[in-house]
Amino acid sequence: MSAEAINLLGMPQGELEALFTELGEKPYHARQLMRWVYQRGVTDFEAMTDLSKSLRQKLGDKTVIDLPQVLSQHDSADGTIKWLFESGFGQAVEAVFIPEPDRGTLCISSQVGCALDCAFCATGAQGFNRNLSAAEIIGQVWHANSVLPRRNNDAQDFAVTNVVFMGMGEPLANYRQVVPAIDILISDLAYGISRRRVTVSTSGLVPTIERLGDECNVSLAVSLHAPNDDLRDRLVPINKMHPIAGLLDACWRYASKRQNRYITFEYVMLDGVNDRLEHADQLFELLEGRPAKVNLIPFNPFPGNEFWRSPTDTIVRFQDRLRERGIVTTIRRTRGDDIDAACGQLAGKVSDRVRNRLSEKRRRMATA
Repeated sequence: MSAEAINLLGMPQGELEALFTELGEKPYHARQLMRWVYQRGVTDFEAMTDLSKSLRQKLGDKTVIDLPQVLSQHDSADGTIKWLFESGFGQAVEAVFIPEPDRGTLCISSQVGCALDCAFCATGAQGFNRNLSAAEIIGQVWHANSVLPRRNNDAQDFAVTNVVFMGMGEPLANYRQVVPAIDILISDLAYGISRRRVTVSTSGLVPTIERLGDECNVSLAVSLHAPNDDLRDRLVPINKMHPIAGLLDACWRYASKRQNRYITFEYVMLDGVNDRLEHADQLFELLEGRPAKVNLIPFNPFPGNEFWRSPTDTIVRFQDRLRERGIVTTIRRTRGDDIDAACGQLAGKVSDRVRNRLSEKRRRMATA
């Protein structure tokens, strides 16, 4: 194999077809290869028996299917599984599988760390190193489906039925690699997941929300966490660039591109910070009459943070206030907190921070 072998993992169908053409082969071999890699979990070219021997030799000489290395696996008492994936030069990212009777949700990472520095998130506290490649993103899904049993003992029924880009990183800040990964997730030649079962979570990169709506239009979740700009500026620093009004306008345009499509607004519940009934009333005013759902997230603590989780009765009152005014509101069940796999706890291993956190950039600019 060449030292400059091309990694086929995460390569979109169109690029694969072009590659086969360059190799002097028919483009339809791309479809065969995708079925082998994703649907059957096969990465050994010699095992791809419907490819000719000469083609298998070409692939072995010029290409590779390079999977991310798993450094560790942690199993929660509630069935949640967390994997730590090596991402080079001492870095590592995490993915979490959450099993339910009717589905299996994989929460995947898109960056090594995160530059957006949300005040309540362990990933942001780690800083940012780099974007993951499409291969590193889709490799998390490949690994989960390769080690977990198929649902209902059905060879065509993957363990992972839902994928959420809610792990480490801001997916829309890595748009060029996230979209090819999404294309593979929804492709009938790969995992065939419905667009409604693929969710991209963003802190609010407004221009890229518009682009995602035009090109992919999978489910969208927005990390809102505050009902007014003053509070959101503190909790989600990107709000200073893209305030709530502009963010919501982009969300409603996104929802309008598909019938019966709702935007999920994530709202982490921080004791005494954003959990008062007046905050619920302000949130209602933002979302009234709109295609919106609210997901209240009990805060999951991590070392060095300044916040506390809102009491359960406070969260329930907040939910009731929104529900009685017609806003669909759920409370996220905390899963995997005994292995630091709950929402907001993923930290992986981020060193050699070639880029500082967003708030640090802003502080330097303000004092320059």
